[in-house]
Amino acid sequence: MLVLILLNSNGLHSDLSDKCMLSARGNESSITTIRPEEAHFNHRKLLVHDTCTNRDISISQSRYSSSGIPKFIVQIVNTCVSGCVPSNIHLHCGWFASASIVNPRMFKRLSYDDCLVNGGRPLKTSQIIRFTYSNSFMYSIAFKSAKFC
Repeated sequence: MLVLILLNSNGLHSDLSDKCMLSARGNESSITTIRPEEAHFNHRKLLVHDTCTNRDISISQSRYSSSGIPKFIVQIVNTCVSGCVPSNIHLHCGWFASASIVNPRMFKRLSYDDCLVNGGRPLKTSQIIRFTYSNSFMYSIAFKSAKFC
């Protein structure tokens, strides 16, 4: 476990010129002085950008049950935080079919390898479309297209 704590050696002052970082890993710990220009982490990039892209639509699925006809759960999430919401989201889905009914307002196969998410309506930030389907195998479901602002 790695614990990072920023300390100020002057008590309550907020001057960044004398920041220190305490790093503790197991029984080892060290204190390192950091200049203000080094106080951010260059190796971490926050994925915030001006517009939404296909990378902001997260699609995951997993097996849901083990008895009878296999069931699978699918989750589709908009992870874009720019305020732009994608709509008319289409996914690659082959000949998608299910032995149990899937709400067509959430997920509907329009034709071979073309499934529509959320009835074409915008998928709001952090909104999750979740559904289950039953089939003898898991379909490959992947992003195809969407309308972005």
